[in-house]
Amino acid sequence: MSQSFHPPQRTLMGPGPSDVSPRVLGALGRPTIGHLDPLFITLMDDIKRLLQYAFKTDNELTIPLSAPGSAGMEAAFVNLVSPGDTVIVCQNGVFGGRMKENVERCGAIPVMVHDRWGDPVDPGKVESAFKAHPEATLLAFVHSETSTGVRSDAATLCGIAKNNGALVVVDTVTTLGGIDLQVDNWGADAVYSGTQKCLSCVPGLSPMTFSPSAVERIQNRTSRVQSWFLDMQLVMGYWGGNSKRAYHHTAPVNALYALHESLLILEEEGLEASFCRHRENHLQLVTGLEALGLEMAVDPTWRLPQLNAVCIPAGVDDAEVRRRLLQEFNLEIGAGLGELAGKQWRIGLMGHASNPVNVQRCLTALRCVLGR
Repeated sequence: MSQSFHPPQRTLMGPGPSDVSPRVLGALGRPTIGHLDPLFITLMDDIKRLLQYAFKTDNELTIPLSAPGSAGMEAAFVNLVSPGDTVIVCQNGVFGGRMKENVERCGAIPVMVHDRWGDPVDPGKVESAFKAHPEATLLAFVHSETSTGVRSDAATLCGIAKNNGALVVVDTVTTLGGIDLQVDNWGADAVYSGTQKCLSCVPGLSPMTFSPSAVERIQNRTSRVQSWFLDMQLVMGYWGGNSKRAYHHTAPVNALYALHESLLILEEEGLEASFCRHRENHLQLVTGLEALGLEMAVDPTWRLPQLNAVCIPAGVDDAEVRRRLLQEFNLEIGAGLGELAGKQWRIGLMGHASNPVNVQRCLTALRCVLGR
């Protein structure tokens, strides 16, 4: 006979999920109310306000999608891309490749801009792509590439798209709450993220924001969005700004309690203070890793403080090290993805998990395991 599941207390220092704040876990256990309850609608409005703060945007269509960040990615593309469109897609890691697949599934034509995994997107290549394809209606790129630990210059890339009359889709799944994100100042049009990274909330929701220009394109589509659930014209009816909401789906009520609490924590700390905390803990970790003889995989200019890519030394068994960290120290770090599998570790310092105690715990555990 099956029994209740009681997981161990892990320290999550991989690429996500990150450690969840006790305040957020407590919010999950509050009484469930209806998703059309007037009190819940009041909560929805406050979640929108807090997300606007986190994204640094005034966009009215700023919501948490009731699905994880991968669904946020799909929602951005299915709403803004129509069959036959040309979309410039930047790939410098795993998730740029997923963008390409979304474009293809929309019946559109991806024009790929490739950069080495571990390098930022090259703005010069993007400029060249627009010159070669002036018909392109959209630029898509990953701001914080989770598979490589590298940041790209979002402000410059968005500016190039605007100069060529294109909208911009930006993946900020590993960005939100960890490093600077300026949706309005950059001119980003569809931006999606996840709750399980620097927000330290439970997995399963995707914060999103759409600019007025993006909303206009959605409303002027001549073909139906291929996904009913992700059709923003339908979702807007539920997440609209008035008290009368059209039923679209049953929202994950308790998960939204948790998101609200995590956003309150972010607001209380302040965005700039959060960015500074992530940066300081990152620098402490890098110093300790280098003292162990380990090398970072990304140039300092473009490193993500919240996701640290570390080169695995020759002769070291990647899987065995991660297994021992988990079994002996209850500590999780991430493996490399795609072409970086077996070559890199990904050590997360995200949200609630980004603190000096975790930095020292990770360094001590690595010193012990590698010393064997």
